[in-house]
Amino acid sequence: AYLVVFHILFVLFVWTYWKSVFTLPIQPGKKFHMSYADQERYENEERPEVQRQILAEIARKLPVYTRTGNGGIRFCDRCQLIKPDRCHHCSVCAMCVLKMDHHCPWVNNCIGFSNYKFFLLFLAYSLLYCLYIAATVFKYFIKYWTGELTNGRSKFHILFLLFVAVMFFVSLMFLFGYHCWLVSRNRSTLEAFSAPVFQNGPDKNGFNLGFVKNLQQVFGEEKKLWLLPIASSQGDGHFFPMRTLSEARNPLLTNEEQWEEDGIDEEP
Repeated sequence: AYLVVFHILFVLFVWTYWKSVFTLPIQPGKKFHMSYADQERYENEERPEVQRQILAEIARKLPVYTRTGNGGIRFCDRCQLIKPDRCHHCSVCAMCVLKMDHHCPWVNNCIGFSNYKFFLLFLAYSLLYCLYIAATVFKYFIKYWTGELTNGRSKFHILFLLFVAVMFFVSLMFLFGYHCWLVSRNRSTLEAFSAPVFQNGPDKNGFNLGFVKNLQQVFGEEKKLWLLPIASSQGDGHFFPMRTLSEARNPLLTNEEQWEEDGIDEEP
């Protein structure tokens, strides 16, 4: 039974790691790239305000709702494209990545929309793998501590294996817990450090749809696929449901927020 569980965890660990490494990040579609004529018009224009108007005209037909800090359209000079929401340029991969979270040196790949679920499963199964190894080795550590083990080489192997398993378990526990918190708030690592800017200003909870819907954004609606390294994330990575848009469509919520703001302004 111990060997069966060990091999199952090992296969899941290797499978999720392989998917995290070899699943290439997705770039924005062709409709977000500027045409040659628009590129010439944008590059030949020296006035920043006119350049912003050109980008606004191009992005008018695109599902783009986030903005830069000064309210302009998010544009990548190196990739020559209008950035979709939650898309960022990775300097290591030299490309714009849809729903970029971070560039992970562990897997030597950019973690984004295409492989974020695989990365989370890799952390989860690595955590279980280390916990299982530490739990099965611990009884031999007790024997070593009480002096029942006489082989000196076995003592070194047991101490080394237990130390490595516990060390990686503690490290992965903090990392996995942090990403679980991000998933529950529907944020990426970049959005946790810098809140996305919408037309009404920065909002760190702009993509927060509630705990269950946030999980479905990453793992999909089929719960039987949540723990399997199979792509099941919702959408195509170019557009994401937003809390601000759903509230803007409801006049009662909008008026309620306005009343709260008015109350706060009148209180002083």
